[in-house]
Amino acid sequence: MKENNYLVALENLLMHHGWQGPLREGLEKLLQATADEMGYRRISLAIFDPKTQSIEFSLYIGFTKTPKYSYTPGQGIIGQVVKEQSPIIVPLMKDDPNFLNLAFDRTPEELASMSFISVPIKRHSQENETEILGVLNAEMDLRDLPELETNCRFLQVLGMFIARQTSFLQEEVSRQKELPQFTTAEINTARQSMSESQLISTSKVMNMIMNQVMQVAPSRATVLIRGESGTGKELLAEAIHRMSPRKDKPFIKLNCASLPGELLESELFGYERGAFTGAVGQKKGRFELAHLGTLFLDEIGELSAEAQAKLLRAIQAGEIQRLGGEKTTRVNVRIVCATHQPLENRIEEGAFREDLYYRINVFPIFIPPLRERREDILPLAEHFLQTFSREYEKNIKRISTPAIDLLIQYHWPGNVRELRNCMERAVLMCSEEVIRTYHLPPTLQTAESTATDTELPFVETVARFEQELIIDALKKARGNMLQAARDLKVSYRIINYKVKKYRINPKRYT
Repeated sequence: MKENNYLVALENLLMHHGWQGPLREGLEKLLQATADEMGYRRISLAIFDPKTQSIEFSLYIGFTKTPKYSYTPGQGIIGQVVKEQSPIIVPLMKDDPNFLNLAFDRTPEELASMSFISVPIKRHSQENETEILGVLNAEMDLRDLPELETNCRFLQVLGMFIARQTSFLQEEVSRQKELPQFTTAEINTARQSMSESQLISTSKVMNMIMNQVMQVAPSRATVLIRGESGTGKELLAEAIHRMSPRKDKPFIKLNCASLPGELLESELFGYERGAFTGAVGQKKGRFELAHLGTLFLDEIGELSAEAQAKLLRAIQAGEIQRLGGEKTTRVNVRIVCATHQPLENRIEEGAFREDLYYRINVFPIFIPPLRERREDILPLAEHFLQTFSREYEKNIKRISTPAIDLLIQYHWPGNVRELRNCMERAVLMCSEEVIRTYHLPPTLQTAESTATDTELPFVETVARFEQELIIDALKKARGNMLQAARDLKVSYRIINYKVKKYRINPKRYT
């Protein structure tokens, strides 16, 4: 890419993508747009915490694995960039001994086919001092040195633009590490409450969210839960209620997107007889039903302007007025809201009240999409397997290794809700004790194709089934081919032939 072309690309990125939505979401969109515009395979942002002297990946685009390692200044390429505060270009990953490959565990093939650029993200103070905030990294197919140098300058300029936002992420990382330490009993109680709400997780980010829930649940502070559709916002709201002093009181839910504006107000605040056509009697609204308990308002961004004004008044004054009524009723309600929309954009469009936003955004919690917390996929899948096996009275004991691989690799645009539906379908289709790849939906079968196993030629279907059986046997035998042959009741010669035919590596299962 020529020098003037990368300037045009940068101008295009900042003009058309700029900064959209909440902090983390906006930065993620910008990084994704950068990867698309510049032809990068992957792009990531690692944040430097000066208190702990650790460099941790905060955002990463194009990776299928969750980072499992943090660096220190001077360690590896990223650590050197932080220590020296200057960019580093790696023309070929496998040839640079300082490219440690600890965080994302790239394959030998990837290391032999990609270049890498890491640039520092710096902030300049009024005293003209430079503070290192983190590093911006890009991975791309092999390019010659002049083009890599041009891309490096591009990333440096982009880094200057995102420096201010990165400083907020740096503060967030530090704040998470300063969260209060809870006792083992408190943590176990919290995990039990999360489990009762069917919030199953093992990932680091969900543990941080659990910590946030433990902080806010005992209070009566208003909580705003954000995240994509299907991430479990309602379950998290229920967990907050279960861990609060109001746990024995009502937990009332209302989806603001499921009702038209005129009905939404009557559902929220109730109505008196004759308030409108069809109002033949009195009816309590959700606020009154939730008195002394918790009111969960899902998709809060869909409220009409009039309903927003009344909701703001109810939160501020602690009282509501039924439609068609003249008297006010005092209510003691804890509000938990949720949305998948960027409310900041709705405010700019004039569709959401700014004063209401600040009232409900007292304690925000963001649930990352499932593709960003892949450690949770298998525990969730096994939980749903047990749930639906009981429901449909089936004796399904486990998920096969190839099926697990498909579940882990899939990008889950529908998040946990899609995973739940996927496992229900698999249980319904399964007539044996193991969930296999051909029990999973067509969209999961391969990354490139959506053909189901039943649509494949007979020979290929049999071959896939053979591979699954052999892999399962090797896994059980810890890579011992002779034991795997005994378990499958075939000769060692046949197993050896099939392993070579399907290019299975037994050592992987040792």
